[in-house]
Amino acid sequence: MLKLTKKADYGLMALKYIAEHPETTALSAKDVADAYGIPAQLLAKILQQMTKSGLLKSHAGMNGGYALAREARSISAYEVILAIDGPFFITSCTKGKSGCELTTNCTIKEPLARVNETIAGVLKSISIQDLAEHEHSAARAHEANELVALKV
Repeated sequence: MLKLTKKADYGLMALKYIAEHPETTALSAKDVADAYGIPAQLLAKILQQMTKSGLLKSHAGMNGGYALAREARSISAYEVILAIDGPFFITSCTKGKSGCELTTNCTIKEPLARVNETIAGVLKSISIQDLAEHEHSAARAHEANELVALKV
């Protein structure tokens, strides 16, 4: 089963949270960790990784923390996953130059490479802004449903 790592999940959640709070100059790792119940030390390492990769910028000092390095709409889920976990492959045969000893007889390498490219394409098409807006849209729809239920 293809599955994101916890670190990638946490990274996406953190960027989404930061994107949802544009009024805040910088959010600390603790702010984000507390919002989602994520271990703060682990999240701090993930945020540092994303800072090194250019997705976040860090601000030192008393009111320091992290902010998006670019607009949320220009940061893709793919970039976040790549920054945290590195390149992903659904099968080990597509990794590296060494390949597999079965390459000459393999009939699934190319189809699996296409699947990998399709997944990467979908992840590249999802921005952090999309994640943040989806959450707000879902919350607004839920509130609207509650209001309708109250009026009935």
